[in-house]
Amino acid sequence: MQVASYLKLSIVVALATIALKFGAWWLTGSVGLLSDAMESFVNLAGAIFALLMVTIAAAPPDADHPYGHHKAEYFSSAFEGLLIIVAAVAILWAAGLRFANPQPLEAVGIGVALSAVSAALNGALAWAMLRKAREHRSMALEGDARHLFTDVYTSIGVIAAVVAVPLTGWLWLDPAIAVAVAANIVREGVKLVSASADGLMDRALEPEVQAVIQRTLKEFSHHSIRFDHVATRRAGHRRFVDLHMHMPAAWTLQRAAALRASVEQALMSAVPGLRATIQLLPMDVEAHFHDEQDPL
Repeated sequence: MQVASYLKLSIVVALATIALKFGAWWLTGSVGLLSDAMESFVNLAGAIFALLMVTIAAAPPDADHPYGHHKAEYFSSAFEGLLIIVAAVAILWAAGLRFANPQPLEAVGIGVALSAVSAALNGALAWAMLRKAREHRSMALEGDARHLFTDVYTSIGVIAAVVAVPLTGWLWLDPAIAVAVAANIVREGVKLVSASADGLMDRALEPEVQAVIQRTLKEFSHHSIRFDHVATRRAGHRRFVDLHMHMPAAWTLQRAAALRASVEQALMSAVPGLRATIQLLPMDVEAHFHDEQDPL
């Protein structure tokens, strides 16, 4: 199953969990279950927007976007993160009203059962989506999966609180767990927005991936070949590395180009999804990029 198919499935599951959770809230009157249901609306909107961004990201390069559209996935995570924060504000508002006017819960057993079914659906889907996101290095799919995991943890906490309210008689526990839910999803929303910002600002590849690149280059290094100015970045599921390869000035262009092709192939084989750009330079020539700051 491809990334887009998982997102379509996420939309279907979001619709199902909205029905289950709102049914649980309607039966029990729990503001905690209401907060859980509101988060499912964020799941739905996030999945729809993620599907749109993944479709755009898959478009081939064109005249206006010669490097492709891979960064579109970062907008998906940022959008979902902002939606999460908005949902948290709405949850806090509902919790505040319930603190001011505590109410007993009704039909707790049925409400808990409906919420548990929705949590199981979200958990199974999130686990499958996260595996696929790591396989395809999809920021949009990973963001949606992590939000679903947050939803599962939220549901577990809400269920525990809803069960505890009739057992303890503490009516304040219901809005209190709603506040805890809001705090938890705000944390997740901030993480998603931060990750998206890092991606849009061309964050370097993960240290372990950079280590693989360095090991691969070391296989080609000797007294007449050296590499420097190695720079990496990620754009969506694509990875990029730019570097200089220095070699003897007496080499023919054909020999130099053949070695460069071998290095590029080795790098792309070692790091899936990598695109390597290698500039050829004589051994006695240095290039400097950071001697002066760009004018403001």
